[in-house]
Amino acid sequence: MSHPHPELAPPPPLPAGGLRVTPLGGLGEIGRNMTVFEYGGRLLIVDCGVLFPEEEQPGIDLILPDFSSIRDRLDDIEGIVLTHGHEDHIGGVPYLLREKPDIPLIGSKLTLALIEAKLQEHRIRPYTLEVAEGHRERVGPFDCEFVAVNHSIPDALAVAIRTPAGMVVHTGDFKMDQLPLDNRLTDLHAFARLSEEGIDLLLSDSTNAEVPGFTPHERDISGVLRQVFAGAGKRIIVASFASHVHRIQQILDAAHEYGRRVAFVGRSMVRNMGIARDLGYLKVPPGLVVDVRTLDDLPDHEVVLVCTGSQGEPMAALSRMANRDHQIRIVEGDTVILASSLIPGNENAVYRVINGLTRWGANVVHKGNAKVHVSGHASAGELLYFYNICRPRNLMPVHGEWRHLRANAELGAMTGVPHDRIVIAEDGVTVDLVEGKAKISGKVQAGYVYVDGLSVGDVGEPALKDRKILGDEGIISVFVVLDSTTGKVTGGPHIQARGSGIEDSAFGAVIPKIAESLEKSAQEGIADSHQMQQLIRRTLGKWVSDTYRRRPMILPVVVEV
Repeated sequence: MSHPHPELAPPPPLPAGGLRVTPLGGLGEIGRNMTVFEYGGRLLIVDCGVLFPEEEQPGIDLILPDFSSIRDRLDDIEGIVLTHGHEDHIGGVPYLLREKPDIPLIGSKLTLALIEAKLQEHRIRPYTLEVAEGHRERVGPFDCEFVAVNHSIPDALAVAIRTPAGMVVHTGDFKMDQLPLDNRLTDLHAFARLSEEGIDLLLSDSTNAEVPGFTPHERDISGVLRQVFAGAGKRIIVASFASHVHRIQQILDAAHEYGRRVAFVGRSMVRNMGIARDLGYLKVPPGLVVDVRTLDDLPDHEVVLVCTGSQGEPMAALSRMANRDHQIRIVEGDTVILASSLIPGNENAVYRVINGLTRWGANVVHKGNAKVHVSGHASAGELLYFYNICRPRNLMPVHGEWRHLRANAELGAMTGVPHDRIVIAEDGVTVDLVEGKAKISGKVQAGYVYVDGLSVGDVGEPALKDRKILGDEGIISVFVVLDSTTGKVTGGPHIQARGSGIEDSAFGAVIPKIAESLEKSAQEGIADSHQMQQLIRRTLGKWVSDTYRRRPMILPVVVEV
């Protein structure tokens, strides 16, 4: 198995007749999925998603793929194929289209409807090409065939990309649920047909590669939901991803059966479920869904609220309910259902929300104590079955953390893919398919691009480090006035601390030391304000460290008069 080296050089020019695959996100992480295919000087992008921030990234709203490696080649992009409508696959599209709004978007009906609604908020009207399973479209030099796969959202597609260099199949996110709610099976017959033609490189979903056996059926949740609904005496509040149409359908069915009304809470939930209903993907009995403002007129035992926040996102509806920062107040006897997976890295945030809800008397039903979630990704048994059908000549695991990629590679090897034809890459690593063999050729820049409010890419790692120091250790500001001629102190030092846990009165012990250091430097002829600031920072920092074992941010201000 080939894998990247941290010191890989930029890739050489692509050999004539070769196909280059460059993942810009989604490898070594869960989210931010984006892959660029290059042939004959033209580019095809598959997915463009976002990653949601973790606790060590304070103030960040979203994390985007790094577009720098393709920024000067936007005119070479033939289109963006979107495999399905989850945020980790479409959330980055508006930011790429800001740079070139006329890049065509290619996807299924629901996927395009979801991204078009999102793009309206960015005031972008995209060029779109609607496709469905069985469709085959020529996109520049790329001959794309679309294959039905089932996932936790309707209308998901895999894509087979034919070029003179060979055929590449990108699965997108998929599983092989044999009893899907919408009766839309993963089309194993189509994959077998592609296998007969010859799959030169398979990019396969790795998320559940460590999970043995087969992923349970989505409809298995129905019985558990009915039990919860039957035993709930007051309101039921369900938190789910805003695009999990199949899960919401089961919630609606249970609510209808038990005589409850449903209200959607949160802008993205209201928008997405409205789209799914209008397009016929969500079946809603008449009168079942009501406006959230009418709930006060209903008794608690007839109410179901469906909201976002299943991952503990700080600004999502459920987190705000747990913090008593939402118009909907959790009361004793409410039932809260967290009907989604636990994305790695979100554990602490989710448990914090669960504890907050429990504190106010809610009965919280989650994956840990009831079967209220099944995954949307194929487990190891399904992947083995899938590889035996596809028989790829080369395999490149995608969509997963390092442990998932490794486990997926081992599954491929078990089914007969030669070890030297299994490529474990990471974001930015270029993989070239030349003369039927896939191998790593170099690496391009593919770091995190942070979205902070309206700012995109302006916040970097140094700023995040400063934010973390501020959050963990606080800040101490020092104000000093110097005589610009002599360099002597004429005012201060005045010290104020915020968030450091140190009382301002405690700094009386260090003020003479700072003044003495400044006087000494003035005698040595040092009058540069920057050097004075550094001296103050070192003197105060050493005292704080020796006295309190803390390292707050120290902000010296030197004014010369």
